[in-house]
Amino acid sequence: MRKSPILTACVVLMLLLLFGCEMKEAQVPVMNNIVATAAEANDMGTFVAALRAADMAPTLEGEGPFTVFAPSNRAFEKLPPGMLDSLLQPANKDKLAGILKYHVVQGEYTADKISKMSSLPTLAGEPLSILVKDGKITISGATVIERNIGCSNGVIHMIDMVIMPPAAADNIVATAMANKDLETLVKTLKAAGLIDTLEEEGPFTIFAPTNAAFGGLPPGKLQSLMMPQNKQELAGILKYHIVRGKYTADKIARRRSLRTLAGKSLTITKANGKLTIDGATMTQTDIICANGVIHMVDSVLMPPGEEEKASMPD
Repeated sequence: MRKSPILTACVVLMLLLLFGCEMKEAQVPVMNNIVATAAEANDMGTFVAALRAADMAPTLEGEGPFTVFAPSNRAFEKLPPGMLDSLLQPANKDKLAGILKYHVVQGEYTADKISKMSSLPTLAGEPLSILVKDGKITISGATVIERNIGCSNGVIHMIDMVIMPPAAADNIVATAMANKDLETLVKTLKAAGLIDTLEEEGPFTIFAPTNAAFGGLPPGKLQSLMMPQNKQELAGILKYHIVRGKYTADKIARRRSLRTLAGKSLTITKANGKLTIDGATMTQTDIICANGVIHMVDSVLMPPGEEEKASMPD
């Protein structure tokens, strides 16, 4: 029995429609939630570990939507030595949760929406500030390095720095005291009577010479500067390392100079991806403090007129 041409055509059409629908369904990517998406990314493993330690994972696996500014693994490495290990301890779970909530916003905000805003409220109850310049988006000083990572319950923007709510971070002095590479700096700040200044509200930016940087001074120079009779000279040198205002590395990179508390300006240069301040290389940047930011440098900066004096011991 021969099939009707019309029946055959109908069967073919139905099959085409059926397979066409199946192909379309197969082409639609299935998005994961925020936690699963971050877990599958190459550079957000530390962020996921922190979410789980703070019991924040269930929240970001929920319906949402949420916007998350997720620090990269390298961003967590910029924290002061030992700080991340301390935060991951069960005893500090609430403090860690407070920091992570400062990275989460209720609602879905893509980069183009964020670019038109000046701030965003966070789950921590404190707002994030937004700055857009030369096509770059910075969130409370952290640069967005990857935008619009779509998730089933929101969006992730990867950032280059852990954003510290003011209540969670230590001040500059306490942060420096916790860093073994800055022990000599802390001693000089005490000898120069500058501890109280750097415990004030600020904000301040300090280019902090490491212990090795102080070790590079001419023999006997540091010991001489630490003597009570040379307190003013030491204070003048240290003030040349301090700038009023909070300047993260991305902001510094867009400037040619910064005026210091010593009343003289530091010269900024950028070459081969490295920032130098009066010739000193920034070896670690963006150590965020409650009253500013620390950048570690590999040599002691000498104010103009002090170079010759620094070349030989008193």
